[in-house]
Amino acid sequence: MKQEYKEIICKSACTKTKPRMPYKWDLNVYRGCEHRCKYCYAIYSHKYLESNYKGAVSSSGANSNKFFNNIYIKTNVVEELDKQLSKPSWKNEMIAIGTVTDSYQSIEKEYGLMREVLEVLIKHKNPTVISTKSDLILRDLDLINELSELNFVNIAVTITSLDKKIQKSIEPNTISSQDRLKVLDIVRSQTNASTGLHFMPIIPHLTDSYEHIDSMFKNAEERDIHTILTAPLNLYGKTRGFFLNFIKKDFPELYDDIFHMYEKGRVDRTYSRELFTKIKKIRTNYNIETNYIKIIKEKLVDYSEKENLKQSTLFDY
Repeated sequence: MKQEYKEIICKSACTKTKPRMPYKWDLNVYRGCEHRCKYCYAIYSHKYLESNYKGAVSSSGANSNKFFNNIYIKTNVVEELDKQLSKPSWKNEMIAIGTVTDSYQSIEKEYGLMREVLEVLIKHKNPTVISTKSDLILRDLDLINELSELNFVNIAVTITSLDKKIQKSIEPNTISSQDRLKVLDIVRSQTNASTGLHFMPIIPHLTDSYEHIDSMFKNAEERDIHTILTAPLNLYGKTRGFFLNFIKKDFPELYDDIFHMYEKGRVDRTYSRELFTKIKKIRTNYNIETNYIKIIKEKLVDYSEKENLKQSTLFDY
């Protein structure tokens, strides 16, 4: 199916997250993603386009291919962000960027919206966490550094596997895990931003071995990465069928076990407990944070009159 791009008008830039989320606001400059990650939890989101965006077509019954092939560009997102952050009610709260779709996917080379987003954040001295799987973020090192001199900035890359074959299989349109680690090396050396490694989702029988988890922590510590976050795979909505079809095709020997672990979408509780016990044991061997609380307390500057640091518990897992 041919890649299609459509410009749309968004009603607001930042979206208030649910109370259970570890941050209060998220921002995604695009809808749909070209990375085609097999575990993508956001493939259902196109069904909301008609109600949330002017000029967007109805997409009821949208499938995963539509999410990956139909990319929507929020052309007014920069203006809406400036309006939102200029309101007296805005409390200088943390904004997470790239939580649903990668804001540095390839279409960003043409539109350059993230540079303008960063300029708005600089204008308002607003803290942010940016997560990506792309080295295009290096284009904006100058602005990232400028913002990091004003307030808390964390640049994180998501890595699911250090095995090249597995990584390319589950994330076909992304740069390698080693190249993502190089991104953090450069951010660490050339800016004042903190860095993070998001080891998620951890996939049963594929990326959850003791050796692999230990290697992830080792890589993070060797690069002086500030934080490493971990989370198991969950399969909700259309993601479940999409992922299981992938496992059946590429890793048929794992299909039955994984299928039974995700009969209800959420990972089996016994497995989850065992996984975090393993991670807890491994982390004792390394001097690296597993949430952002400490570095937020060190770096976050509160420019609002009503908010204080205690209210910032981003990624407190």
